Amino acid sequence: MIPVVSTKEAIRILREGGVVVFPTETSYGLAADARNASAVEKVFSIKGRAPEKTVPLIVSTTAMAKKWATFPIEASKLARAHWPGPFTMVLPKQSKAKLAPQVVAADGTIALRVSAHPIAQALSKALAAPIVSTSANQSGEPACYSARAVQKAFKDAKIQPDALIDAGSLPKRKPSTIIAFSEGKLVVLRQGSLFIP
Repeated sequence: MIPVVSTKEAIRILREGGVVVFPTETSYGLAADARNASAVEKVFSIKGRAPEKTVPLIVSTTAMAKKWATFPIEASKLARAHWPGPFTMVLPKQSKAKLAPQVVAADGTIALRVSAHPIAQALSKALAAPIVSTSANQSGEPACYSARAVQKAFKDAKIQPDALIDAGSLPKRKPSTIIAFSEGKLVVLRQGSLFIP
């Protein structure tokens, strides 16, 4: 069984390089300090997949996002319209931002959003840094919308999350919409909870 902890205890675990299951506005996710390469590596191990693609990040505010990523004018407009919420943007990493290499794509971009869930915001705010936010399930398995489902999903896993914040049952929603910019044009990489035409 994954130990159930308070948000305060979860923050301590994240600071020490642990991985915590936490609620978002879409489903339960796996959180780790996005600056800590070994913590991010553990997320991939828990999910049982190779880090062939990067994982999305959550920040507590748009102001924090701008410390870690470069925002073109269009991205700033979209942030004002859709943050906080299930809307992830792929943007160039700020050159001085120190993040685990596994969260930065080969082209120097990172995927981040401001979550609408207060616990997700609290974790990032307490670390004063982005947290990894990938669905709390093993690779190829369905997303989890309750603490019970999370416990069941990892019951037989060799590597388990260090802790779980139980926020009850979450409404079943699609994952966040992911967009990027190519030659100044908006490209929808994944159509999720928020419809972007």
